[in-house]
Amino acid sequence: MKPRLHLDADASIKALVHALKERGHDVSRTPNEWMPADADDRAQLLGATAQGRILFTFNVRDFLVLAKQYPQHGGILLAAQCRWSLAELTEALDRALTETDENDWRGRVRWLNDFRCSK
Repeated sequence: MKPRLHLDADASIKALVHALKERGHDVSRTPNEWMPADADDRAQLLGATAQGRILFTFNVRDFLVLAKQYPQHGGILLAAQCRWSLAELTEALDRALTETDENDWRGRVRWLNDFRCSK
């Protein structure tokens, strides 16, 4: 089954959600009806997992720790914030969601850079 994505508070870019939805992806972001704007990192990871979503974040340090504390998470996709334009984020996330299956993500931490198009 095609993976579904959640953008945590650090990566919650409305234009990115819109661009990914235009490409046919199921994407949510913080805040929404099941995730308040002030949710902490743990709540965002567990909420995304409960919703069957991969969590995408720029908060590398905190989510690497949480991945070890909650090894049954739904998948974590990490990126260093300073290195991405909106177009690059959209393209790499599109590839991550298109080239993988939801089963490829359970309990795994992956880097968005692995899905970056080579120039």
